[in-house]
Amino acid sequence: MKKRQLGIIVAVLALLLSACEKDSSENATSPTEVQPPIQSSTGEQDNPGEETTEMKLKLKIGDMEVATDWEDNESVKALRKLAQEEPLTVFMSMYGGFEQVGSLGSTLPRNDKQTTTEAGDIVLYSGNQIVVFYGSNSWAYTRLGKITDKTAAEMKELLGNKDITLTLYTE
Repeated sequence: MKKRQLGIIVAVLALLLSACEKDSSENATSPTEVQPPIQSSTGEQDNPGEETTEMKLKLKIGDMEVATDWEDNESVKALRKLAQEEPLTVFMSMYGGFEQVGSLGSTLPRNDKQTTTEAGDIVLYSGNQIVVFYGSNSWAYTRLGKITDKTAAEMKELLGNKDITLTLYTE
């Protein structure tokens, strides 16, 4: 019952936030946002003597792992860092008949651009919500990735019938 109430609250907040007009100051990175370590082109941290192996970010919808092409941007790096410590579970709620939305519990760096999404797209909304599409929408988002092993019809079947749980983890 509490999960359903939380889902309803998240959906209402997403609706309210989508009605708000954004200004350019929202794109600024605040000091409280999650920042990944600065890495060189070889994937090593800029701290001499400290090697790091970049972990691959994985995504599960419910119990099903889905193939995902992740963007190479600061938002995905910060998301990967969050998921490295322990799997990150996000309770998602259906919204608008074309997407599932869930709060990350943290604010990530963002670089919003006007985007028209399609089924399988994964985006960051307002810096702290992850959105997975099974339909299309046009809004200012930061692209995170795309689910590559599902057709539009399969995405609608997977996401369009009930609220879901999304899990992000590294390996």
